[in-house]
Amino acid sequence: MRRARLGAFIAVVLLAAVTLEKAHAAQPLTKVVMTTGSFSEREAAMYVAQDQGIFRRYGLDLSFVHVRNGPVGMAALAGGDTHLHEGSVTGAVLGSAAEGTDLVFVAGLINKLIGNIMASPKIKAPADLKGKVIGVTSASGGSWMFTTLALEYWGLDAKRDGISFRILGDESVRSQALINDSIAATHVGYTFAAPLKSRGFTNLADLAQLPIPFQSTGVLTKRSFIKASPEVVEGVLRSVVDAMAFIAQPENKQAVLKSLAKGLRLAKLEQAIEGYESLPLLYDRRIYPTVDGIRNVIRLLGQTNDKIRRLKAEDLVDDRFVKKLEKEGRF
Repeated sequence: MRRARLGAFIAVVLLAAVTLEKAHAAQPLTKVVMTTGSFSEREAAMYVAQDQGIFRRYGLDLSFVHVRNGPVGMAALAGGDTHLHEGSVTGAVLGSAAEGTDLVFVAGLINKLIGNIMASPKIKAPADLKGKVIGVTSASGGSWMFTTLALEYWGLDAKRDGISFRILGDESVRSQALINDSIAATHVGYTFAAPLKSRGFTNLADLAQLPIPFQSTGVLTKRSFIKASPEVVEGVLRSVVDAMAFIAQPENKQAVLKSLAKGLRLAKLEQAIEGYESLPLLYDRRIYPTVDGIRNVIRLLGQTNDKIRRLKAEDLVDDRFVKKLEKEGRF
């Protein structure tokens, strides 16, 4: 009798567990759209989170959409067509905030300048860029910002020194323009810099080695979206932290290389190695946005824009979710 009762009890427990599992599985995923205007190894955490099903782990069906540039991403976010944006603090970001969009950085994945300023073999030093044309993705976008801050560090000024910027597109397009001698230099990530170095192009700087405060790759959204869907924002950041932990494990190298090659549309897996090897030096596991990095760009762009000059870096940061993750010991 006792065995029969025990068997019946176990059967009930198992039935309840199966029912609960089915109910959980039946819950629909929340659809989320996240844009980026960048196209480099910086997006590795997003690529990995998608390919490894990490977003789905937190109930999210996230579409990570590459748009032509930052201004397109900001317009979509401001208009409510998207929910989040992954990118740097740029003229588009600060301009949108200055015009009243309630933008905030909720995380900072990379909190410094990164990548290389690659130049024609004829260019031997930063001073040789005077009077030359530099390729960028967009006016006041990420590549323009990276380059302008580097020029400032070298004591160069585009207007004074006759340096002009040509808007071309993403890193693959700008790399080809450099090879074709259509431009004298451009900023590219480590993945696209590697083949240029092998062909004898000049590496003017690894920007990660320069002491320049900057919010490079961060996660942006609107305060109104945080208020309406805090669980989505938290789920995205938990996914990012998990993806970064996955990337940090050596045994996952092949999976990460596959995600990078797929995301960057590389023909061969080995073309992603340079970018993969740079990730431990780039990603900051304590994914706090950097107020100093945002303030540095407000200083730069505020010289010619009164509205941007009046922005306060502290108002463009909301680190409540990052603080929660740190208290949990997630990093």
